[in-house]
Amino acid sequence: MTSLPTSVTLLRHATLADGGRCDVVLNGPVISSLAPAGSVPVTDPEETIDLDGWLLLTAPAEPHAHLDKALSFDLIDPPHGDLGSAIASWTAYAGTMTVDSIVERARAQALAMLANGITAIRTHVDVHPGAPTRGAEALVRVRDELAGLVDIELVALCSTFAGDADIEAALDAGLDLVGGAPHLAEDPAGEVRRLVAVARRRGLGMDLHTDESLDGPVTLDVYARAVRDLPRDRQYSAGHCCRLGTMPPDQLAEMVEEVRLSDIGVIANPITNLYLQGWQHSVAKPRGLTALRELIDAGVRVAAGADNVRDPFNPVGRSDAFETASLLVSAGHLSPAEAWHLVSDGARSVMGLPLAGPRAGARAELLAVRATNLLDAIANAPADRVVIHAGRVVARSALHRSVAVPVLSA
Repeated sequence: MTSLPTSVTLLRHATLADGGRCDVVLNGPVISSLAPAGSVPVTDPEETIDLDGWLLLTAPAEPHAHLDKALSFDLIDPPHGDLGSAIASWTAYAGTMTVDSIVERARAQALAMLANGITAIRTHVDVHPGAPTRGAEALVRVRDELAGLVDIELVALCSTFAGDADIEAALDAGLDLVGGAPHLAEDPAGEVRRLVAVARRRGLGMDLHTDESLDGPVTLDVYARAVRDLPRDRQYSAGHCCRLGTMPPDQLAEMVEEVRLSDIGVIANPITNLYLQGWQHSVAKPRGLTALRELIDAGVRVAAGADNVRDPFNPVGRSDAFETASLLVSAGHLSPAEAWHLVSDGARSVMGLPLAGPRAGARAELLAVRATNLLDAIANAPADRVVIHAGRVVARSALHRSVAVPVLSA
């Protein structure tokens, strides 16, 4: 294996998600052109990759991560349970963390995601009263360390107990967006308005945890109406939105239309919400997902992420967009193409990133996997992968397998 990262100028014989085969010409961080498979001559073998037998996709983006919490489950050993118990376990542990300990786990998690093909990550960063900048300092360090390998956006996840001064301090430490969880506040609508005021004052976009429950308060409509008065040159998104999945059809239709008019991007998080929601139901446990079909059909920008990985909010997770896509198919009833869109082009749209993938003029953010087609890739999550960020190979993985051959009698 060559040292990484290495520049690439030509990908030959690639199979695309639509089944077509082509050569892809790269010009630095941009796709220059696509041509019939095998038609582009090789001028520099060192910067050419033959992808015969490989599927070439837009590299996935992770629109909703928690790098400051990742890989902490074994350290905390929390009880399995719902959102309330996860919050309690995490809050009890958070006070023991240091900036260095957060950096170590967050770096390991980001690199695991990169190895699987994710070249852009939006992560929420807790803003704790009393230590408002600890997580921010850690994640800014990780973002700077990994610059050039993976793009990282940082969202201030403001506790409802964090004052405006705490939020301002965290943002001053280098965070990019305003976030929070208004549905957990004593006054959910008031908390939305408080965070909107911070975003307006700072000139930033927003990404709120929104209505992460099967019943109870609904803040998405307050958020949607408030966003219409904010500048449109910024990104606004809402994560989880589980309550949409439990609303009666008429109320749901009204809410989806509010979201569409406000152009809020909705981020589903299947693995974490499948784990956290429904514990109180002894039979017919609900899926806990947002109303994916209704949002997609209405033309809302929709993304999907893994959310938590091996922490009190989700004890499992493979740091792999193929896992998220598979859950969108089986639990969200989406087609494979729809599922992959949500973790790639859809995620990039919600994150405000440029168009990427194997198309002329797009950013050279690419994932090649050894697979026959998209369904094969989602079903099997092949280990053989080549990850390209800004026109450079930043990760390669190869599986070596030996299987005993049965002896057949004559």
